[in-house]
Amino acid sequence: MKRSFRQQEDILKACYPICHNLPMCGRYRLSRRKQIIEEHFDAISEEEDWRPRYNIAPTQPIPVIRQNPKEPVRELSLVRWGLIPSWAKDSSVAAKMINARSETAATKPAFRDALKSRRCLIPADAFYEWMRTGKTKQPYCFEVNGGELFAFAGLWDRRKDPNGQWVKSCSILTTTPNTVTSAVHDRMPVILDPADYDLWL
Repeated sequence: MKRSFRQQEDILKACYPICHNLPMCGRYRLSRRKQIIEEHFDAISEEEDWRPRYNIAPTQPIPVIRQNPKEPVRELSLVRWGLIPSWAKDSSVAAKMINARSETAATKPAFRDALKSRRCLIPADAFYEWMRTGKTKQPYCFEVNGGELFAFAGLWDRRKDPNGQWVKSCSILTTTPNTVTSAVHDRMPVILDPADYDLWL
């Protein structure tokens, strides 16, 4: 697992700030259409196509890639951003569960089972961090290799709502920052090396 948390500090770069103030990792970008995501991650999906999204926010439906438990196939589907544990009394915890600290996820009740058996890839092509200067916050956008697709390390869970329907949700793992992001924030999302996708899933 240590290998999956590899930080890619040589390929992250800052670009122009474009979005609102929220804690890390509270916003990201996915500007590619569904077909491109499927091809890049070798995944299949029954979801409808979507428009490019430049300011994805917590509690919104986001695409994730999971391993089919019975076949050697990756599947792309939409889940809610903000993990709701299966044992949660209601969905109000989702907004507080958008991130999971990689250092403690294995011991936290909300994340430990998901870390063992419910992992996912969360496609993105940029993420945003904010630097506090006095009473103001300056947003920055970070890309990989000039805007290439990459994947956050994600965890997912499912819970039945009051109507008996399964609601699937997810969280993005975070870690200590690399040399680029440390100038802006004290945390960053875990970005997986493509060679580690199968290992993570």
